[in-house]
Amino acid sequence: MCLLEETKFLLRKYGVFPRRLLGQNFMVDSAILERMVDYALLVQSDVVLDVGAGFGFLTRLLAGKCKSVLAVESDKKLVKILHEQLRDLSNVKIIEGNALEVPIPHFSKVVSIPPYNISSSLLLWLFRQRFDCAVFVFQKEFVNRLVASVGSECYGWLTVVAYYYVDVELLDVVPRWMFYPQPKVDSVVVRLRPKKFVPFAIKDEVLFRRLVQLLFSRRNRKMRNAVVPFILDRLSFNRGRILKMVSAFPYCDKRVRELAPEDFGALLNGLVE
Repeated sequence: MCLLEETKFLLRKYGVFPRRLLGQNFMVDSAILERMVDYALLVQSDVVLDVGAGFGFLTRLLAGKCKSVLAVESDKKLVKILHEQLRDLSNVKIIEGNALEVPIPHFSKVVSIPPYNISSSLLLWLFRQRFDCAVFVFQKEFVNRLVASVGSECYGWLTVVAYYYVDVELLDVVPRWMFYPQPKVDSVVVRLRPKKFVPFAIKDEVLFRRLVQLLFSRRNRKMRNAVVPFILDRLSFNRGRILKMVSAFPYCDKRVRELAPEDFGALLNGLVE
């Protein structure tokens, strides 16, 4: 039975109706799943995190290649199905709940087709973890934001933050017809590897992420104006002192979208001195 037929069978058997609001589009192309496993370069000692395990097709492939798999699923009906479908695999731990909210044991790698509505939050969470590599399927539009060039339409806070933490490789295009039900856009397989050396120094990673997100909410403003709300919210300076401080930066008249990732790092460091 092919994955499309098996998916439809399981949906009928358990009375499950895919919920688009939860990003429930099930991968039904086995070749993509097998390539994802290969891209992760698994070894027998790996503990692999699979976020959004669905019916467990990817989980089963992973279980045969590593020490153990942490299969996370938030949908209660799918969790029940996972327990039945994977009951023969002793090295799979099924975790019910939102991966961003429930405790997750230590893992070394991630191989996952997560719900697309948590893509940004999942990456921000992942960047705070220790891991060797991660292989994901993300929507093409989201991937474009990951690797956008400075000043381009897709360039944003996600580009800057990802640039600081990881190297991004684009591996395979995943047409929408490889899912059931079909999403409205195509997807891409990507591999993320933590940078061996940070590209620039920052004094506070949490503030860095907040600063970049806030500034890109004002992406077309000049930096000198866009950064003022951030400073007012966190530093007890009057507006005159703030403007004088910001004016000291060499790129204060650039638009936010024109700043390179390193510029955001320098700005943050200057503000927290």
